[in-house]
Amino acid sequence: MSRSPGHAKHPSHKISERHLADRMQVVVNGETVGDSKDVIEVEEDGYPARYYFPRADVKMDLLERSATTTRCPFKGEARYFNLKVGGEKLDDAVWTYEDPYDEHLELTERVAFYDDKMPEIRIQRTA
Repeated sequence: MSRSPGHAKHPSHKISERHLADRMQVVVNGETVGDSKDVIEVEEDGYPARYYFPRADVKMDLLERSATTTRCPFKGEARYFNLKVGGEKLDDAVWTYEDPYDEHLELTERVAFYDDKMPEIRIQRTA
């Protein structure tokens, strides 16, 4: 692990992480895929809020690793998963930072969902 080159080059770019006190769920086409009281909300300049769920609180058997990877200059290399629910496959719907840069180590062993790009995915607070 190493320091983020993005933060060094762009110190004004803001990324905040905070643990939510609420219970959160990920629902895909009516099926609960994730349910946790240990979600990290990530707010980053220019992007919608993202919710990172611990893998232990996600039905990982519904995720299939894809070949897609991307690199974030602030968080590191992202690896993607396809999500299979109810006979439907959502390509690259989920991602993870398995070895994030030092500034974002709390995202290790967590996954996030493209709820803004895929209407089948809904993230909600529950009582």
